[in-house]
Amino acid sequence: MSYNLAQLDPKEKNKIELDKQASFIVWKMKQGKSGPDAITQQMKSIRLDDEKQWFQQSVDKYKRVMGVA
Repeated sequence: MSYNLAQLDPKEKNKIELDKQASFIVWKMKQGKSGPDAITQQMKSIRLDDEKQWFQQSVDKYKRVMGVA
């Protein structure tokens, strides 16, 4: 079964984008190219509380998966 991401509503597209950003920030932290301040900076740019919560959950998920403290 395949899904066309272009057909998702804007809220779902944004959740996917926030998840990708969280993954990239944690990857950069693992590589030593960024620190925890990158997460703080990204959180400041997110306006809605539910989006901030989603982003933080994604960061926590990727920290577990990638073994980042």
